[in-house]
Amino acid sequence: MPSAANPAALVVWGGFVLAFVFGAVANKTNFCTMGAVSDIVNIGHWNRMRMWLLAIAVALIGASALQATGQVDLMKSVYQQPTVRWLSLLVGGLLFGVGMSLAGGCANKNLVRFGGGSLRSLVVLTFLAISAYMTLKGLFGQWRASYLDPVALNLGSLGLKDESLASLVSHATGLPAGTALAATAGVIAVALLVFVFKDKRFRSNGWQIGGAIALGLIVVLGWYLSGHLGYGENPDTLETGYFATNSHTIESLSFVGPTAYSLEMLLLWTDQSMHPSFGIATVIGVVLGSAAYALYTHKFRWEGFASFADLRSQLFGAVLMGFGGVTALGCTIGQGLSGVSTLAVGSFLALASIIGGAVATMKYISWREERAA
Repeated sequence: MPSAANPAALVVWGGFVLAFVFGAVANKTNFCTMGAVSDIVNIGHWNRMRMWLLAIAVALIGASALQATGQVDLMKSVYQQPTVRWLSLLVGGLLFGVGMSLAGGCANKNLVRFGGGSLRSLVVLTFLAISAYMTLKGLFGQWRASYLDPVALNLGSLGLKDESLASLVSHATGLPAGTALAATAGVIAVALLVFVFKDKRFRSNGWQIGGAIALGLIVVLGWYLSGHLGYGENPDTLETGYFATNSHTIESLSFVGPTAYSLEMLLLWTDQSMHPSFGIATVIGVVLGSAAYALYTHKFRWEGFASFADLRSQLFGAVLMGFGGVTALGCTIGQGLSGVSTLAVGSFLALASIIGGAVATMKYISWREERAA
């Protein structure tokens, strides 16, 4: 078992345990961002969206508390940069939203479905991983770096060191950083909680409430694991840093980039420089957690593609998700839960773009089906 003397192992195994619980809870409660958006667009039902918003509120409160008490430094995360690459966030988010609608779910949902026996999701995840890897280090990455990333807003010119909403509030009002953080996180969290719990049907759904709280807390624990327990001096280099994360800094749950790194590790297994990471462990953990729940409840079912048209649509969606998720610095979990919990301006921008792309695609699909009827 990992110990404090081996922080890398602690981060990897801790990430696996957190993701195992995440996968089981997500399967049990049918937690799905695309499903939440689809419920609103198609039938006007908000329960799953309220569950998702409650998870965001819990993650935001917990992450802000960790930041305020000095347990972690969220400003070191990839979401907090003095340069907001707004075009990458908008285009990447939009394409991810389109892709998850075509593929029947985001990266997390496909990991959960794969754990439940969906071979269709395995194929989707494979193409998503290839596309994401190409966006990280291949052909798609060249396009991203050449045409999208350079279009950015430099907040450093305004005297800001990061893109936190709390920092913007502090800069605009003169409030101390800690006060601005508490005020900003508090206002957003209270607004979310009021909206979530004003619905009587949702208040009576214990499973959705409990599931949302658990998923939000897992994101918080992910920050603590990688940013506190996994932070220390490297005995080989004597430099202080973060252990076992692909970004070499603090991380919490996100699934597009880690899916690509999981494929890379499988392809280069004998390369001695390859090591399991927090992200890779979370990908495996979600699948196995979902599988454990599916097997325990006798809901495990093998599933394939319904038709060639289904295959074509889902593979195209997978490629869009891979490119979009990396370009937008995260998926519905990476940006929607982990990123938003840091109060990063870019995360709110990416999340809005993801939802916008999903809504537009769902409305188009509905319009096309009506015309064909």
